Amino acid sequence: MALELVWSKRASLKFDQINTYLIEEWGEQSAKQFIGKVFTFLEILSEFPEIGSIENKEKSIRGFTVVKQVNVFYRIKNDKIILLVFFDNRQNPKKKKL
Repeated sequence: MALELVWSKRASLKFDQINTYLIEEWGEQSAKQFIGKVFTFLEILSEFPEIGSIENKEKSIRGFTVVKQVNVFYRIKNDKIILLVFFDNRQNPKKKKL
């Protein structure tokens, strides 16, 4: 049984920012490829929610590398997967607040 995916405001904002950057710097084709990879991953995640590695045990936060430049962090809560944030790995790792 697939779990429901819930996007936090922060995850939506960061996803949009990454998508905008890709369009501006690399073109629409790159952005479409990124979006395709994200949504393919999200389909898999909804079926196999424990696919990501544990990033913060105390807060039950898991992470997964969608593409080498972007990780997604999420939490499993009851029958839902809450997408917390998309993190661009080219940023300073200290900006990763989980």
